[in-house]
Amino acid sequence: MSYELRLKELGIELPAAPQPVANYVPVVRVGDLLFLSGVLPSKDGRLVMTGKLGAGLSIEQGAVAAKLAVLNALAIMKAEVGSLDRVQRIVKMVGHIASASGFTDQPQVLNGASDLLVAVFGEAGRHARVAVGAAELPRQSPIEIELIVHVI
Repeated sequence: MSYELRLKELGIELPAAPQPVANYVPVVRVGDLLFLSGVLPSKDGRLVMTGKLGAGLSIEQGAVAAKLAVLNALAIMKAEVGSLDRVQRIVKMVGHIASASGFTDQPQVLNGASDLLVAVFGEAGRHARVAVGAAELPRQSPIEIELIVHVI
């Protein structure tokens, strides 16, 4: 199945690939692997929400932010390889979740991104992952996601 077609079936339109906010590149390709830099939940260059999980932001809000961050990651991937149909496997995701003291539901927050990857890529979207709490993230973002992706 075409992953591009699957996005359309899900009613998802990818945003424009976000531009770096500092001195780095959004993705590095090494052979058949893409290493994506940290991606934030932004739209048109602005964060859609700020703050910390467990201190003003709910798990549900965090999951929405995670989904948006991974949509931005998909846009970066598509810009790099031309089509998401070139994805063979989502290998690994690392999610940094801005967390208030005592907040331990980082995995539930990151499910917003994981669930979307599985919805789009099926078994190829199942991935290894790390969900960690962070005291602070760039620009007061609630989440930052990194991906490693196998492409052809």
